[in-house]
Amino acid sequence: MSEPFSTEISDRICAHMNEDHASAVVLYAQAFGHQPEATEAQMLAIDANGMDLTAKVNDETVPVRVNFDRTLKDAEDAHHTLIEMVKQARKVAK
Repeated sequence: MSEPFSTEISDRICAHMNEDHASAVVLYAQAFGHQPEATEAQMLAIDANGMDLTAKVNDETVPVRVNFDRTLKDAEDAHHTLIEMVKQARKVAK
């Protein structure tokens, strides 16, 4: 696994997503993590290849891995990719 993301960068992205974009994290679990019944989710870690989430599905907490469709270069690339993914997920959810 390539990892241009330090632990500090991963932690910063996760904290931001969980605090400010919790609904987007749920969409990631539903649309890309194959957990359409997820009602809550948290981002635990992000790396160049994907993100690790936990999702609440039918009152059970399950681990979810969402792989990206390409290897990300850096935190800025992750930012743009996460925005595009939430846009895609919202289109599907409509």
